Amino acid sequence: MTTHSRFFRAFAAVLMAGCGAPEPTFQVRETVQQLYVTHAEPGATLEVSRNGTPVTTGVADERGSLVVRNLEPGSGYVVKVQGAKEQTRTLTVKSVESSTPKAELYTGQTLKEGFNYLTMRDGTTLSAWVTLPKGKGPFPTVVNYSGYAASRPGEPIKDFAFLCDEFPVVCATPQDASALFAGIMGYATVSVNMRGTGCSGGAYDYFETLQLLDGYDVIETVAAQSWVMHHQVGMVGLSYPGISQLFVAAQRPPGLAAIAPMSVIGSTTTTLLPGGILNDGFALSWVKNVLSKAVPYGQGWEQARVDGGDETCRENQLLHGQLVDNVAQARMIEFHDPAQHDRFDPTHFVDRIQVPTFLTGAWHDEQTGPYFFLLFDKFTGSDAVRFTALNGVHIDGFAPEVLAEWHAFLELFVARRVPRDPATFRNFSPFIFDEVFKSKQTMPPTKWSSFTSKEEAIAAWKAEPRLNVIFESGAGDAKDLGAPRGTFTHGFRQWPPEGQRANVLFLQADGTLSDAMPPPMMMPSRFLHDPLSGTRGILGMGGDVWDKLPRYEWRDSMADHAVVFEGGTFARDTVLLGTASVDLWFQAPVDDADLQVTLSEVRSDGKEVYVQSGWLRAGHRQPGPGATELWPAQSYSREAWAPLPLNEWAQVRIGTAGFAHVVRAGSKVRVTVDTPGGTRADWRFAVKRYPGEVAYLVGHDAQHPSRLVLPVVDNVAVPSMPPPCPSLRGQPCRDVRPHVNLVGTGR
Repeated sequence: MTTHSRFFRAFAAVLMAGCGAPEPTFQVRETVQQLYVTHAEPGATLEVSRNGTPVTTGVADERGSLVVRNLEPGSGYVVKVQGAKEQTRTLTVKSVESSTPKAELYTGQTLKEGFNYLTMRDGTTLSAWVTLPKGKGPFPTVVNYSGYAASRPGEPIKDFAFLCDEFPVVCATPQDASALFAGIMGYATVSVNMRGTGCSGGAYDYFETLQLLDGYDVIETVAAQSWVMHHQVGMVGLSYPGISQLFVAAQRPPGLAAIAPMSVIGSTTTTLLPGGILNDGFALSWVKNVLSKAVPYGQGWEQARVDGGDETCRENQLLHGQLVDNVAQARMIEFHDPAQHDRFDPTHFVDRIQVPTFLTGAWHDEQTGPYFFLLFDKFTGSDAVRFTALNGVHIDGFAPEVLAEWHAFLELFVARRVPRDPATFRNFSPFIFDEVFKSKQTMPPTKWSSFTSKEEAIAAWKAEPRLNVIFESGAGDAKDLGAPRGTFTHGFRQWPPEGQRANVLFLQADGTLSDAMPPPMMMPSRFLHDPLSGTRGILGMGGDVWDKLPRYEWRDSMADHAVVFEGGTFARDTVLLGTASVDLWFQAPVDDADLQVTLSEVRSDGKEVYVQSGWLRAGHRQPGPGATELWPAQSYSREAWAPLPLNEWAQVRIGTAGFAHVVRAGSKVRVTVDTPGGTRADWRFAVKRYPGEVAYLVGHDAQHPSRLVLPVVDNVAVPSMPPPCPSLRGQPCRDVRPHVNLVGTGR
């Protein structure tokens, strides 16, 4: 047979095969490690094969859609309806590397003021809301990227329409406060809904690879716009849009100038499983909330877009029902699996971030939590990094003195100019802060405007301490107690802070703390496991943790459900900064135990002030490789877990979250050990349940010297007057009540 005849026969065979396998009526989009199927018959079973070998099957949902996940990249894939002849052409599943688009994807898109769609590398479109300041531009520009209603069209701020000509953003308000603030300060803002949310296409899955690649594409597309100054953008946002910055910046998009994340997690594990115990309060409720709004038309505003003729938004809803049930995933997690979970842990990837960073966090954050300090020593990729930490709650990234430094940071590293004094915003700020904090504070003027060049200003900025700690926020204005203003600020060049020393106090049988080792042969203390403790918070009926002086109900533990140890009177004002470690000799009749330790200050005026807590499921007690005297650094891995020896002594180290607190002369430190719960506004704990009463023992003799290790920092000047009680943000106070520990018997 001639070569020509062979080619003709092969070509004819292909034609016949094509006739026998008609094109399907459904559509398939090839994407990274996935295939997106839409417009199939609802309920149809779809078969996926590769090179003739079956790979998987799935059922189209009520909108005729299916996302086929976790596919090996490569060609040869075919999708068909089970029992039908039609099938797709040969499909290619993309790898991350092969998905890299040409620059024309970014430069070929034009964004305008108002509502937009950005096209991603796989053809998926993300909805965005753009605001431009007054003038011709180019403008310094910031991006807000989250699964909230970021791109919902903005509306005028009530009673401020008269400002729209001077500040167009006031009548086209972004949904994120940080974007609004930036807009009033003269920045262009771009607020983008993540894949699978709002009017964006695709299906939602918590920080999946596609979300990170989308973030890269968003930054590059926005940076390419003609109205963007320097063709580089910053990222801003608090909470979800703060966390997303860490993930996106680690992808190193060239168009990213700087990030300013506020109120972020330390890792997904420390918020979802603090101490290895499921946080079935805020952590799960947050995931449920995001998922409930990632379903078709879930955020509510999408329907109005579709009713108004937005066919892209209509089409993009088709895949929203294919979101991943992250709640079910969360409930299944018992151990930290590095292969699965490190990609959600910023401590493992923020070292890849090379752009300037301004990160803020509150030690008592009721939502994302107090573990952001775990990031402080991990930002090694940039020489322009600044952290601001303060006592307080989730919204305190917007505290006036923090916001002033935030503005200066954006001016230096996004606008690339000597920070100008935002006088107009400062004049407007009392109205903003009254809305946010119920306090008509004014943002302080910038301290950077005296420099003659941005180079000098940046050099001075970099020369300042890396960590700024605002102490006693809430007590800084005697006429406005509870408002987010500190009594003093101190800078530190590293974490843990320089000059930090470990102050060891041993638990004693009489309920005291002492620097002396306990004597031999002392009876242990005893307390009962409280299975209901995990359901309790600290807010009273109708209380709001964001109020200046919230209606707290911080209750004393029942006498038989806690052990309490109190130290001697401090002779001088003492600054505590870092983490504390409560190192217990512990005995239990069961093979595991959920434990909470709480530090408080017992003042000479008869008031007790909450300082910080820590949690641990005792099976995770083995300290990790990074353990220090002040931080046990447990890994929470399956390999490190070990059951408690029944009715035998075991060492259990419980580290508190980070904190900054001044113990005034005349005060004492108290540590309480009990079952997790009753110390947070929104966190709850899925504590273990047992069929009967369970009593624990805490040892405090020479053979079992339990101890409290405090992080003392010397040489910090402190105001002489203690803060009023109540006043400190995030730190409830109550009348001091004596506690007598129960005596137990142990081996």
